[in-house]
Amino acid sequence: MRAALAEAAAASATGDVPIGAVVVDASGAVVGTGHNVRERDADPTGHAEVVALRQAAASRGEWRLTGCTLVVTLEPCTMCAGAAVLSRLDRVVFGAYDDKAGAVGSLWDVVRDRRLNHRPEVVAGVLADESAALLDRFFATQRR
Repeated sequence: MRAALAEAAAASATGDVPIGAVVVDASGAVVGTGHNVRERDADPTGHAEVVALRQAAASRGEWRLTGCTLVVTLEPCTMCAGAAVLSRLDRVVFGAYDDKAGAVGSLWDVVRDRRLNHRPEVVAGVLADESAALLDRFFATQRR
């Protein structure tokens, strides 16, 4: 989660919401990193998770990320939760809950939906206070 927090901090430099993500393989090696790039790239899919998943797939040379874990500072939205399922991740670890758009237990629970063919394990609340504080500081500056 510390690596994901470092990625989140990098997003602030471009005016993006500070959310960071890393994908680690079964040995714990980082195979993908990402932070929000929606503002920088004018890309609605430029979420930290999608960026990290794309990089991990490119690094491994395949779209199936079996054996991998996605670690992200904020609970994934519906798009990112769907991407986690479709990439066949073993697990999703996140920091702060997102009561407004969370799709891994808050508003929806996409990753544990029994109608889907894959359901990654979920570990929630890892360094949640630090993840939330980074977002709180960012949004406080936006309201001035």
